[in-house]
Amino acid sequence: MTNVTDTAHPGGELALPVSGTTAWAFAGQGAQVPGMGRDIYEAYPEAQAVFESTAVGLDLKELCFKGPAETLDDTRYTQVGMAAFAAAVVAVLRSHGLRCDAALGLSLGEYNALYAAGVLGTDDLLSLLAYRGAVMADASTLPSRMTAVFGMSDEEVEAAVHEAASATGGVVACTNYNCPGQVVIGGEESAVLAAEELLTERGAKRCVPLKTSGPFHTSLMERPAALLAERLSKTRLKPQEVPVVFNASAQTSADADVQELLTRQMTSPVRFAQSIRLLEAAGIETIIEVAPQKVLAGLIKKTAPDITVITIETADDLRKLVES
Repeated sequence: MTNVTDTAHPGGELALPVSGTTAWAFAGQGAQVPGMGRDIYEAYPEAQAVFESTAVGLDLKELCFKGPAETLDDTRYTQVGMAAFAAAVVAVLRSHGLRCDAALGLSLGEYNALYAAGVLGTDDLLSLLAYRGAVMADASTLPSRMTAVFGMSDEEVEAAVHEAASATGGVVACTNYNCPGQVVIGGEESAVLAAEELLTERGAKRCVPLKTSGPFHTSLMERPAALLAERLSKTRLKPQEVPVVFNASAQTSADADVQELLTRQMTSPVRFAQSIRLLEAAGIETIIEVAPQKVLAGLIKKTAPDITVITIETADDLRKLVES
């Protein structure tokens, strides 16, 4: 067991029980693309059982392989589609005897990390993310906005967000700490726009609006968080076979805390950069990114340049890994 500094809470000590050097990382919303997983389905029987699951009453093959993009980009369907892709990849990796030493995911990807860690079965993974997508899609009634801010420190973004919230009386918060120099903010549209104006005045390189359907990871998600907590209370969560680093804390946690952390994730920022630094300090040397298109690799390399990142997007990527 390696003692490392808790990067999410400076000054604290955290025991990260990693016995090996490889972690698996799972992408979140935004990585989806029509056609994702089709070649994996055709190449590996283990993947077929996932895409043919009837757990959520959707034709997952139709959704993932054909889209259309407008449907796949709707959070009602994005989350379960991404879960199917990730579970199919994990099923193939497991069938070839491959396991990770730690896991993490970005937002909805955290559920896929829990699947990789043995906490969730396939049907529970799919049904939970179908439900999560539905309650999140129904949550936002006010005009909202999410924006990626480039070229500012975390502290500079946090200060502007606090000032914008005070000035407008609206909800705006840091929602994703992606990597050094890249923070996502979100909330009510007017408050986010006010924060963007402040950040631009103070030297932000870019403020790029994101294609999202709600103010995710802000206090505006309290209602869906409560609904999700109720659903999680009825779901069997098995013990972690490997440690998962959680978005809300950038720490590992006991099995008893998983439900609370998944609920808190809905209204708190995703601390992805801090989580990567934690893994690096614990001795992780390689991260396998599971995503239909390369999204996390760049964030990981900007945060921990010495970590090797391998992305699994296609059947060819899988073949190279399992046959190496």
